[in-house]
Amino acid sequence: MSVPINKAFVNKIIKHYLKYDRDNPFIFVSSVLAFLGIAAGVMVLMLAMGIMHGTQEEFKKRLFVMNYPLTLLPTHYNVTTDHLIDELQEQFPNIYISPYYTTPVITKSGSNVNGSILYGVNFDKEAIINRVFAKAYHSSIQSPSRYKLITGETLNQEMGVMKSQKLTLYFTEQQAIGFGTMPLQKRFVIDGSFDSGLKAYDKTLIYTTHEAFQKILKRPKGIYDGIHLYSKDEMNDKIRIEQFLKAKGLQQKVIVQGWWEENSSFFAAMEMEKEALFLVLLLIILVASLNIISSLLMTVMSRRSEIALMKTLGATAQEIRYIFFRLGVIIGISGIVAGVILGFLGKWILTTFDIISLSADVYGFSKLPVDLTTFDFISIIVGTFVIVLISALYPASKGSSIDPLTVLRNE
Repeated sequence: MSVPINKAFVNKIIKHYLKYDRDNPFIFVSSVLAFLGIAAGVMVLMLAMGIMHGTQEEFKKRLFVMNYPLTLLPTHYNVTTDHLIDELQEQFPNIYISPYYTTPVITKSGSNVNGSILYGVNFDKEAIINRVFAKAYHSSIQSPSRYKLITGETLNQEMGVMKSQKLTLYFTEQQAIGFGTMPLQKRFVIDGSFDSGLKAYDKTLIYTTHEAFQKILKRPKGIYDGIHLYSKDEMNDKIRIEQFLKAKGLQQKVIVQGWWEENSSFFAAMEMEKEALFLVLLLIILVASLNIISSLLMTVMSRRSEIALMKTLGATAQEIRYIFFRLGVIIGISGIVAGVILGFLGKWILTTFDIISLSADVYGFSKLPVDLTTFDFISIIVGTFVIVLISALYPASKGSSIDPLTVLRNE
């Protein structure tokens, strides 16, 4: 039967070993370095993981601004029609729908030329599912003409135009001129402009009306190039819509694409970088744990005679093992607590003050985002705690295995 541990005796010895020892100051210094190493490792891990996740979320927001939760892309002609839209609206009343036409165009104003993508949309429906477009639409001049555009601020600056002015678009379709042909062109009035925060979108995307597409490019009314869908639960709704299309026999004729699938490689790379960074920074804590091992081993070696005397007076090997294991855990947990405090303090400083400024033209945001998730925080604490526990095992085992007869005979 195992003898119960004398906790009063163990706690007294632990307090004694935690005090500064004038005869062996380096042991205390090594313990302090281990404490600081654990604290620094936890703090750096919290900030790094927070910055990585915050950056990832910011990129998601920016990419989501001019992307749509779900898009229906036809693989066959005459599929994405008003009839399909009516059925979708009836089956999924929680989803907002905006059908569109699209074509590449060349914009020209004076000597300025730029390649763009023109979308033909219903302005009222598009404003419901696209907040950037909605802001531009509600502040537009509300031109009565069907040949009106909502363009990006970046494109306007490069073209040297503004609201109510004209912008010429060249289409890929050809028109007959005498005995030859030339690209179809049309002058549009700029009705409004948007600023998504990403210059690539502001320079490339242009919106006009359904009527303009139908008139200029002879597109049939009620048959669209695709359908944009807005859903608050896009992942589950994607599955439901696919099941609906399958029931209608359209699973091979219409592709349901989620916004995350359009940028899957980018976010997969960011997630891999985040995991790699976590493992690399965890090595900081692993190095700090070596200080725990070395300080405990030096304590064991310098206290050999005391350990032998305690064993002679009745202390069990289990109590000696528990003493040194507790010492390592106390140093490690103290470092973890200090690191958590420093981590949250650093997070508050970075989010409150503009210590690090980023180029909005490059990243789409100017303030360093720090957003530490609960899962990442728990992973950091659990990973560090496991390392601390493992680090304390060997010195504790070494201390409990000291033979009092050998030690006292050599004293």
